[in-house]
Parts: sequence; C-alpha cells; structure tokens
Amino acid sequence: MKIIDVQTVNFRYESRVVRDTEGHAHPGEPHQATQTLLRIITDEGVEGQALGAHPGVIHAIVKPLLLGEDPYYRERIWQTLKERQRLHLGTLSDRVLASVDLALWDLAGKALGQPVYKLLGAYRDEVPAYASTMCGDDLEGGLDTPEAYAAFALQCKERGYPAFKLHTWQPPIPGAPDVRHDVAACAAVRDAVGPEMDLMIDPYHYYSREEALYLGRELEKLDYLWIEEPMAEHSTSSYVWLAQQLTIPVVGPETAEGKMYTRAEWIVRGASDISRGGVSDVGGITPLIKIAHLCESFGVKMEVHGGGAANLHVLCAMGMPGLYYERGLLHPFLDYEEISPWLDEPVDPMDTDGCVHISQRPGLGVAINQDYIEAHAIATS
Repeated sequence: MKIIDVQTVNFRYESRVVRDTEGHAHPGEPHQATQTLLRIITDEGVEGQALGAHPGVIHAIVKPLLLGEDPYYRERIWQTLKERQRLHLGTLSDRVLASVDLALWDLAGKALGQPVYKLLGAYRDEVPAYASTMCGDDLEGGLDTPEAYAAFALQCKERGYPAFKLHTWQPPIPGAPDVRHDVAACAAVRDAVGPEMDLMIDPYHYYSREEALYLGRELEKLDYLWIEEPMAEHSTSSYVWLAQQLTIPVVGPETAEGKMYTRAEWIVRGASDISRGGVSDVGGITPLIKIAHLCESFGVKMEVHGGGAANLHVLCAMGMPGLYYERGLLHPFLDYEEISPWLDEPVDPMDTDGCVHISQRPGLGVAINQDYIEAHAIATS
C-alpha cells in the first residue's frame, strides 16, 4: 500500500464559541467559523482522515514527504517530521504532526478493520469522564461568580459526571488573575457537591511561587484531587519546589514543548506528581503512547489533556490508565450534547453513570458527515 495523495478541505460552519484576546473560549453570538479536514489517500482506496490540519504547511512540507510512502510506517513518518521541525519551528508545529499522525492511525484501523485502541493494545472500552469547564467569564449567569461555578457543578453532577474541573478566571477578564477569587470558587463548588465528587482546578498558568503555594494549600483543605500547572512551565525548578511543598498532586507539563523528552525530565526531577499530555500537545497518538509507557515505567500516573476521539483511544489503550477522560469544554450557556454539524454522531457519548464509551468502528471511529463538508467547502487542495 502506498500514499498517492494528500488533500485538505476547508469548510464553514456556524459556531457560538468565541475566543478572547488571550485565546480562551467563551460563549458568544452565532458566527461563521472554519474547520479543515485532512485526507491521506492510498492506491488501495483506503483513506485516513483527521480534523484540524493547516493546509499551507501540509502542502508545502508534509505532502512531499508522504507521497509514495507506505502508510503503515507511522513511526518512520513521525520521526522524519519531528526531525524536520528543527528547521521549521515557526510552521511545522506539534498540532500539524498530530493531524498527520491521527490520519495515519485512522487509515491503518480502516485498512485492518479495527478501532485504533485495539491496534494500540486495548485495555478497556469505556472511561469515566470529568466535566471540564470553560474559563471564568463576566457573563451574568455564566461562570462569573463562585456561586455560578457551584450551580454549574451541581448540574454536571446531576448529569452523571463523577468529577468536575474548574478553569478559573484569566486575563483579559477584569480582576483576573486573583488567587483568592479562585479559592472562593473552589470552596463554593465543594460546598455545593459534597465530599463524594472528585474536584480539580486548572487555574491561571503564570502565578508566582507564593501564589501557587497558597492555592495548593487551600485546595488541600478542600480535598481537591489535583492542581494543574499554576506557574510558567518552562521554570521546571519552580515545579520541583512546589511539588515538594504540597501534598495535593501537581499535574504537568501540559503545553510545554518537547514531547516525551520534557515529560521524562519532569519525572526524573520530581517536578510533578502526575504527568500530562494530549495528542495535539505532543504531536499525535504515536508520541502520546510513548509518554504513557514512560509514565508506567516510572510508576507515575498520566492524565490525558483534552477530549476527542484520538485522546479517547489512547486512554482506552493505556495499561496504567489515567483516571478520567476530559469532557468539554463546558458552559451553562452551551449544550455540549449538541452534535457538531460535520458529524453524524458524537465522538464521546456519555452514559448516565458518567462513562464515555469508545466507538467500535474501524480507525478513529469518527462519523464524519462528508455531505455536509462538501456542501460547505470553501477550499479544497
């Protein structure tokens, strides 16, 4: 089997999610947005697909490398792209690597008639999910006060979620960041849901050492499950210092570049208690599985960052499983259960017990509505 073509399709859809000047998602007025579908096509008619590609980079750098390659040689392709990043740091991001890697895994699963998690070595078919909120806002009735977070946490508990994670206020929201405001929200949520629900926080990522320590110690009093990267991730020594001070597990790194190499350094130095990584953060399924095996070798837990089919496949293949699937981002003003227009069904259906079930269809199992994409295409290359 050989790769004979690599295509991207840009298409429009209506969205109610907007991003502030810092890049954080919030509810907003309906508007036109764009998405990209990557297609890797073989001479045997088998095709792998993934959403979120960057057309310019795909066609300038990636496509010439893929044409004529055996798509089963995912490791060699990924290693080649990783090495090419050295001279293309401004364009060939880990997100681009991820889109290519996901499409290749999707292709392999379809060719072999198996879901990806079984190709990786299946461990389970379902994963408990936590409700992961959008960042705090100043929308009345949204996530604008500690009491609003508490009310939303109760809604999520009633939906069946066994755990709830706050993304608290960040710039440019007026008054943010404010570590004491974060603590007030965390306390309100704990009071509302009681002691049996697991709670976590993903706060402002540039607190000082003193602010991060204060936050962590207050969360210990509230019996929170973990705290995620509250300081700049490039200061590894700050995380070593913080992890030594706290009993609540520190989770990280999340977005720090360096793939499995950075996670290895954090583990060896004791910079976090639980490691972290998602397919888009590290460059695909191929490196994320390496990180899962790395963590297992050191007896360190690893929590997967973000939702989506690919992250779910990795979670269902991890021999030392992460506790939860991150379902979201959620907000009182948005219906997460509403299916995206380019899909025929959700990628992470959750039952009333709070477990997400993985698709048994071949490949990544994403039910893409090809007719919708063709009808709303604005560029194909």
